[in-house]
Amino acid sequence: MTETLALVSSGIDTYRQPVVYMHEDCHICRSEGFAAQTRIRIDLKDRWIIATLNVVGRGAWLAVDQAALSVSAWAALGAEIGDDAAFSHPEPPASASMIRAKAYGERLDQAGFAGIVSDTLNSRLSDLDLAAFVTACAGDRLNEAETVALTRAMKEAGQTLDWGQHTVLDKHCVGGLPGNRTTPIVVAIVAAAGYLFPKTSSRAITSPAGTADTMEVMAPVALDAAALRRVVEAEGGCLVWGGGLALSPADDHFIRVERPLDFDSTDQLVASVLSKKAAAGATHVLIDMPVGPTAKVRSAGAAEALGIRLSSVAKALGLNLALHISDGMAPVGRGIGPALEAMDVLAVLRRAPDAPVDLRARALDLAGHLLDLAPDAVVGQGRVRAQSLLDSGAAEAKFMAICAAQGGFREPGTAAQQIEIRAPHAGQLTAIDNRRIARIAKLAGAPRQKSAGVRLLVRIGDHMDKGQPLYELHAETPGELAYALAYAESQTGVLTLSEAVS
Repeated sequence: MTETLALVSSGIDTYRQPVVYMHEDCHICRSEGFAAQTRIRIDLKDRWIIATLNVVGRGAWLAVDQAALSVSAWAALGAEIGDDAAFSHPEPPASASMIRAKAYGERLDQAGFAGIVSDTLNSRLSDLDLAAFVTACAGDRLNEAETVALTRAMKEAGQTLDWGQHTVLDKHCVGGLPGNRTTPIVVAIVAAAGYLFPKTSSRAITSPAGTADTMEVMAPVALDAAALRRVVEAEGGCLVWGGGLALSPADDHFIRVERPLDFDSTDQLVASVLSKKAAAGATHVLIDMPVGPTAKVRSAGAAEALGIRLSSVAKALGLNLALHISDGMAPVGRGIGPALEAMDVLAVLRRAPDAPVDLRARALDLAGHLLDLAPDAVVGQGRVRAQSLLDSGAAEAKFMAICAAQGGFREPGTAAQQIEIRAPHAGQLTAIDNRRIARIAKLAGAPRQKSAGVRLLVRIGDHMDKGQPLYELHAETPGELAYALAYAESQTGVLTLSEAVS
């Protein structure tokens, strides 16, 4: 007879990783040889999951005859108070050998990648397994055929959206440029032009804000596929978090592992972006690629290599793809962080006199390029059309309608703690380090704290006096403000000033 333990909810959020907690004196732990980080199969009625074991010491909150489940494990099992579950060793995941093979430099086919994706979605792989896989695919370890195979495996593992014979436009920025929050403006313009634009976006991985983080300040983004379809059918466009959908669902698991590793793999970036675009039903995709020494893409050569891989994989998937190479020398707009970036977006859409000129220009360039991709477009007229839709207020009206359809618009809030960083001497601003200014914003609490981040007060080329404010730190707590301030004051070269005004 299989022995069981009473289930209790730990209330601990481990995101998408199922975790089970057992007492160190638990009789099942001893009889089965379970130890910390063991993978355990849990059976409850007609459901089962595989979870990672954490062991609780004596005198702690868990009884010896209980097993506590993380929030995700509790939901996955459909557990209820009073349930008893059985615990056993799971069968070794079939894809573990594929991960080992890839780590040793072997090439995988689509079946191999599909096995890894399937085992990922069924929680058969631990975070250590996933970290090994992500690392084995980093750098230039995937060739073109493997990248196509991984992309297809990720796309086919989830649901796809079908928009019939409609032209469906989409865009993506490869990232690395703080404040470059053009997407909400572009979606509003393109949807106002009458095209479908079902935009799904990620939360931040290594940046102070992702599009979903910024959009969530203004409207709900955690929509399911049915709600997304209702919004798009009503308004032509949406801006939602992709993690709430089953479009390329393995990608969120890979991103969850990549986040603490703090690195991006070029080929996994390609697979991530294009699997989601294909799953969302896009027909024409524009990739924005900022290039600069402290951006994600640092050189023209790197941009060319990434562009070739994106184009070849898109062609294999039947996507019409275009590349937009943009200036990645400095942050865009003034805000870096969800609420601060949302304020910039609204300023542009509302045609405010003090709206960031660079954010407006970039959004118009991208919207124009995307409109030129449409099969019925008069090529070269896209930007003129985009500017007309923005200047007339049509884009603002469409954005507000999209927000209302997603659950209602709200104005961004401001941080309780703010302090200015001032120029140490007179001079001209000659450079801004994208990576270090983004790190300051993250130390202030972004993107977890929506109103936290950095607000730039100067642009490259500006002349300033000693003591003139360069940027503001925004934080929700005094501790986070102090932490970000200490880092900012310890760094040289975050903002580079010439020694004297020329």
